[in-house]
Amino acid sequence: MTLSRTVVVPGMTAEYQSFIELLRGLSDEQWETPSRCAGWRVADVAGHVVGQLADVTSFRLEGLGTAEVTQRQVDERRGKAPGELADELQGVAETAGALVAAFDDDAWNAEGPQGNGTTLGFGLESLWFDTFLHADDIRAGLGQSTVAGDGLLPSVSHIAQVLTTQGWGPATLKLEGLDEFPVSGGAGALITGDAMTFILVSTGRAPASTLGLQDTVNIYR
Repeated sequence: MTLSRTVVVPGMTAEYQSFIELLRGLSDEQWETPSRCAGWRVADVAGHVVGQLADVTSFRLEGLGTAEVTQRQVDERRGKAPGELADELQGVAETAGALVAAFDDDAWNAEGPQGNGTTLGFGLESLWFDTFLHADDIRAGLGQSTVAGDGLLPSVSHIAQVLTTQGWGPATLKLEGLDEFPVSGGAGALITGDAMTFILVSTGRAPASTLGLQDTVNIYR
């Protein structure tokens, strides 16, 4: 189940502000450094994050999340400096903030403009997750430590929902510092351990064997 509007909206807003600050602190050399995402520089990861929110706020939603659209987001921003993308993200984040401020709980729980049967809340929670994870991709590429903050909660929530949709489980996620999240109705296998490690495992960024799981836990498989 998606987290509440009162949790996701301020959390997502803060995550984008953190990403803006991350970009503003990058040197030209760091900008060209390979990230944890295969084939992508730090600049490419940033281009996707900025482009994704720009597409969402302009309701350019067709194909969002596909490899083709993701590459287009990167290509449209190729050659831009960290400060330029930080400025663009600041602008589209302000637009997003104005849009989400108008949503009530009924809108939150209704099907979102992304279609595919998922709610508006699910779509916005997934943006928070994606931004948090890609910030960590950048930091990992630069040899910096993870900054977990509040991003663990929406990430595990999102992953639990995706795994449920994919028919994985049943299982219960009981990760350190977080409430339990059921997968495919809950119970089943009890998965414990570090929340960030689980996020990396379930997005293909760390071996599933790290937590004694099978590769099927990777939501991008």
